[in-house]
Amino acid sequence: MAQLLDQYGRPVRTQQLKQMLAEPGLTSVRQAWAGTVASGLTPQRLAGILLACDEGDLDEFLVLAEEMEERDPHYQSVLGIRKRVISGVAPTVKAASDSAQDKKIAEAVRKEIAEHEGFSDLVEDMLDALGKGYSAVEIKWARTAAQWTPESFYWRDPRFFAFDRETGRELRLRDESDPVHGIPLEPFKFITHFAKLKSGMPFRAGLARLVAFSWMCKSYTLKDWMAFIETYGLPLRLGKYDGNATAEDIKVLMRAVANVGSDAAAVIPESMQIDFVDGPSVTGDRIFENLARYIDEQISKAVLGQTMTADDGSSEAQANVHNEVRHDIARADAVAVSKRLNRDLVRPFVDLNFGVQEDYPRLMIEIAEPEDTKATLDSAVALMGVGLTLKATELRSKMKFSDPQEGDEIVGGTQAASGKAANRQVALNRDASGTDAIDEIEADMMADWQEVADGLLEAVEAAVADATSYEDLVAKLPETIRHMPSGVLVETLVKGMFKARATGDQNDG
Repeated sequence: MAQLLDQYGRPVRTQQLKQMLAEPGLTSVRQAWAGTVASGLTPQRLAGILLACDEGDLDEFLVLAEEMEERDPHYQSVLGIRKRVISGVAPTVKAASDSAQDKKIAEAVRKEIAEHEGFSDLVEDMLDALGKGYSAVEIKWARTAAQWTPESFYWRDPRFFAFDRETGRELRLRDESDPVHGIPLEPFKFITHFAKLKSGMPFRAGLARLVAFSWMCKSYTLKDWMAFIETYGLPLRLGKYDGNATAEDIKVLMRAVANVGSDAAAVIPESMQIDFVDGPSVTGDRIFENLARYIDEQISKAVLGQTMTADDGSSEAQANVHNEVRHDIARADAVAVSKRLNRDLVRPFVDLNFGVQEDYPRLMIEIAEPEDTKATLDSAVALMGVGLTLKATELRSKMKFSDPQEGDEIVGGTQAASGKAANRQVALNRDASGTDAIDEIEADMMADWQEVADGLLEAVEAAVADATSYEDLVAKLPETIRHMPSGVLVETLVKGMFKARATGDQNDG
């Protein structure tokens, strides 16, 4: 074990694996208490914070990034959505090969890492890098007689780390021995993750940097909106008195006007009156609302890549189109997190327990492509109409339906019979005498097959003619099928079903 090296060629000190190396402390350079940066934030101060960040002083920026999540419901919501799209997916583990040893190693990774009770929290803590640019999670290892296992994972405040001054890319732990530049991270002790949202330095890639100015403008907008509502939310109370009113009478009226606003009650002489004058047009109020809503939409675009599923006022079709963009972002996040886990957790686990391997098992967080089940069903119906036969089990699987079992109550379609009985319409399977009627209906429907198939086949032939390759044809088929002229087919099927139902009811009677 003394010769064991990490992925960077550094010797692993196993005695350090069970120690906590990045905990905060009252007398430590790593302080848990950060204060506030967002309170009273001005454009000038924000510019200074970002400039300091560019020069490697990240503390105030990281505190601001944390406070942005705490103070803005919308930003926290969309950032949480993006994190939980990944952290909510159960990981899979693929063995390096089909050998018994590789399968054994993969099973150990699955049991001790993929099925670890803290795995989803680990992924979410890693995705803290989305807002701040980078994240670090400390591993506490446990040693038994049989093996090393990751006992628990601890999120560490990114302020506890610093980037090296030479390249700006190596993450180092701040320590009393070097509080400014930090010390190298202990091998096999930390899972680090960097948000690859743009090319460049890792600490400039966080969403908080992109959103900070918009977030500040929104905070100003909300303050101004509240001031506007406080001033103009209630109608203006206008007191009137005649020329005979004394100074004392005017004081009485003034107190009455004030009390109407706070107590909704006042007493005035009969000779006086209070009028309520409506405030400014509601259009003035909407200026603030529109700006706040616009900023929320831009934040949604920055975090999710779209706005339709995060904000109101969108149609289902728009939401479906824009959800594809979010799927691409989620898939990229999942790939990035999987790579870091394999490098910083899976490989150390394998090396500690099984020795250095030529190939390692892969832990994968996979985001499934969303399926349009309606389009699949429409395509299946259209293809069956031109004579294509499909397996019922595969179609049910696509629709997320299970195969019916013996004794289940069956609804719709046809029912499979056992023995020598053929598949027959439910309405006709009560009496064998219906068999001839079914054949007649089938023959009647097939008599018009040419008319039914012509339009459908023309659409397919046109798609084949326009396609530049087999892959291009496969990509075009769903859209082609969706726009096939299926009117004659539907009419033929409806007529056949009506005849079958009528015949079945007659035979049953």
